[in-house]
Amino acid sequence: MASGMRELDGTPTLAEIVPRWEWRTFGERFGAADDRFAELAPDRMDESDEIYLLSLDSDASVKVRDDRLDVKRLEHVNDEGLEQWRPVMKATFPLVAQDVALLLERLGADVPTLARDAYTLRELVDEVVGPSGTLLAVQVHKHREHYTLNGCMAEVTELRTGSGSTRTIAIESEDPARVSATVHELGLGSRPNVCVARGLKGLVRFEAIRYAVIDVGTNSVKFHVGERRPAGAWRTIVDRAEITRLGEGLEESGRLQDEPVRRTLEAIEGMIDQARGDGAASIAAVGTAGLRIASNPEALVDAVRERSGVGIEVITGEEEARLAYLAATAALDLGQGTLVVFDSGGGSSQFTFGHGRRVDEQFSVDVGAVRFTNLYGLGDAVSEDVLRAALDAIAADLGRLDGRPVPDALVGLGGAVTNLAAVKHGLDSYDPDVVQGTVLDRVELDWQIELYRSLGASDRRRIVGLQPKRADVILAGACIVRTVLEKLRCESLTVSDRGLRHGLLVERFG
Repeated sequence: MASGMRELDGTPTLAEIVPRWEWRTFGERFGAADDRFAELAPDRMDESDEIYLLSLDSDASVKVRDDRLDVKRLEHVNDEGLEQWRPVMKATFPLVAQDVALLLERLGADVPTLARDAYTLRELVDEVVGPSGTLLAVQVHKHREHYTLNGCMAEVTELRTGSGSTRTIAIESEDPARVSATVHELGLGSRPNVCVARGLKGLVRFEAIRYAVIDVGTNSVKFHVGERRPAGAWRTIVDRAEITRLGEGLEESGRLQDEPVRRTLEAIEGMIDQARGDGAASIAAVGTAGLRIASNPEALVDAVRERSGVGIEVITGEEEARLAYLAATAALDLGQGTLVVFDSGGGSSQFTFGHGRRVDEQFSVDVGAVRFTNLYGLGDAVSEDVLRAALDAIAADLGRLDGRPVPDALVGLGGAVTNLAAVKHGLDSYDPDVVQGTVLDRVELDWQIELYRSLGASDRRRIVGLQPKRADVILAGACIVRTVLEKLRCESLTVSDRGLRHGLLVERFG
């Protein structure tokens, strides 16, 4: 027999319910609002024991009281931040498998293979919710006091769980203007509107916390927002880069120039604003070769701190190499043999030698795509003689790689390597899952080098997979990658889409 849980559509009982606008806040004390309610006699008081099903991927309200399931979904949020919740499912246990699947969809959870035709509440919690990794069943005892205030329903509730207790005030009405007026009258207008699911997740510490990292390089600024789940797994929220050419003019003058600093500052401010808008609990920012080399790094560092309050730590080349190694080894199954990880950037390249997760040696060399692009005019089509001269110069500057044993695995990361992989796959839009783990061999690299050598920057921008703003530096980047393979006597390398920013995320917030 079906449990009775049904969607809102086509269910007259639920369809007749007019959803209310709600505002709710959590805390221990509410100042003037507590004083106001103390002056009023409650319309009624009640105690209840309920089970809430919480999800890392949804704030849907799912509770069980007296063996009856009640599910609400968020319909609208108005300009003042009020939320309109609509009842969409009601049922008594046991639930048939079809209704369990609908419930999981409401919670934003994957639907596993369901072993039973119907589930009791205990079976649902033990066999479906518990093993999911993204769901949690929480027992909650409520003491509620109900009031009528300005035509609104007002509720002051104490919530007790095994993890602690908290209080919440809720104001509800079909008229959103009445809700807003009542909230402000109670002196609560500056408090955030927090639904029951979010409030409970905070109380029992079942939250996915977001962190942001910014990697300020010579050629580009990379930005990543990651969400750490309670079990320790990470989920990518944002991962992007902006080419700002901070190192423009640095080779000739030794100083950061005003216009590149302005471009980079604007990009970083936008990233910081996005991180805060995405709810990042903390932001870490590091600077690499361009800021290491410049005689005036404070031109950017001080401006970012003054405008946004975020400090940029200028890290050493060795630290940059270590973080890149951490990112690569965490994301790829590379075995326990000898490993070389290199990160070729705009101003420098970092190399780390190790075994599995263990680092044996690391260093940084001033071999970057921007520098060699400028020295040999590689931003445009060049002759074979010029290309050979550039390759010889890169080989000379990578002399520290000479005579080393052939590693069991070679991993490359950074903008040049990932763009080479994207061109190999012909990606109209960048897909990190496709790029991750791509194998680039000497034949592929030689083909791409000849392609870029024969084309000017404007023609390169039409190549599918190549980021247009990287068109002028891609030839130099490809030459560096090809030379690394030759120096280490490797026939191919594995591409890691994960880079310094991912290592920094794990290091600082993992």
